Amino acid sequence: MSSLLEVRGLTVELPTPAGWVRPVNEVSLNIGAGESLGLVGESGSGKTMLSLALMGLLPPGARVSGGASLTTQASTKKLMSLSEREWRDMRGGEIAMVFQEPMTSLNPVMRIGAQIEEAIRTHQPKLKAAEVKRKAIDALRLAAVPEPEARAEQFPHQLSGGLRQRAMIAMALAAGPHLLIADEPTTALDVTVQKQILDLLDRLRRELKLGLLFITHDLGVVAQVAERVAVMYAGRIIEEGSARNVLAKPLHPYTQGLLRASPTLKRGTLTPIPGTVPQLTALPPGCAFEPRCDLRRAECSGAVPALRIISSDQAARCILV
Repeated sequence: MSSLLEVRGLTVELPTPAGWVRPVNEVSLNIGAGESLGLVGESGSGKTMLSLALMGLLPPGARVSGGASLTTQASTKKLMSLSEREWRDMRGGEIAMVFQEPMTSLNPVMRIGAQIEEAIRTHQPKLKAAEVKRKAIDALRLAAVPEPEARAEQFPHQLSGGLRQRAMIAMALAAGPHLLIADEPTTALDVTVQKQILDLLDRLRRELKLGLLFITHDLGVVAQVAERVAVMYAGRIIEEGSARNVLAKPLHPYTQGLLRASPTLKRGTLTPIPGTVPQLTALPPGCAFEPRCDLRRAECSGAVPALRIISSDQAARCILV
């Protein structure tokens, strides 16, 4: 499969009163056209900051090194070297993002249809008003919004949480992007609606040949939508591989801990991972997970482990592998 998104050694540094921190630290990953990658980790692991870097939405003062490129049939673009004007063309047009809470992402005083039309006009300014409106309705229909003509005339507060998230998906897809980033899109939804949104994203990925970066803290969710999984901790990818291998036979103690802490029908008792993700201003000198790891050795605190390739579709950053 040809690579759509290729990230190589991407590092993001942010200024703080305590000095520079790295919420994204030498991250490398690939996503092909029509492929889904699940990015998993606790809050504070760097998942959202990585997505903001790929959207050109980093906070002022951020320093970026490494690279990321988006390759389509038309061109290959080096994302980290784009100007702000080029980013405005890229966002929505080639890379789109669905955020975690649609109620804070949608404009509360604009009708749903008008917001989608605005996204279309940004990338296709020469379209006539009637054509823009038709495309907005088609986008709502594509996102499985019932009665799209009526919903387009409603305001965000008049829609349920599930319909608001579908409207966000419609807005993201309206201009025909190649890569869709979904940042915890089902967190605020009940289980039934969550399943519907996951099925919708999976169907759209296959039908539209979208590259999908699905960000979540829930391994149970990622199993339903991702073909490959990358586990992130303290800014680094610490395990990556096919979803089947990573979820069935996790190699890194952190991934094993996430699975033990995930509810299942077979297991009644959950085992939480002790401690919390370390502060980026006080990372341990070796493996960042070492202070919380039951399997730690003396050498774990010596240096950051390299990502060890175990097979053609699984690798882990742990000396015990």
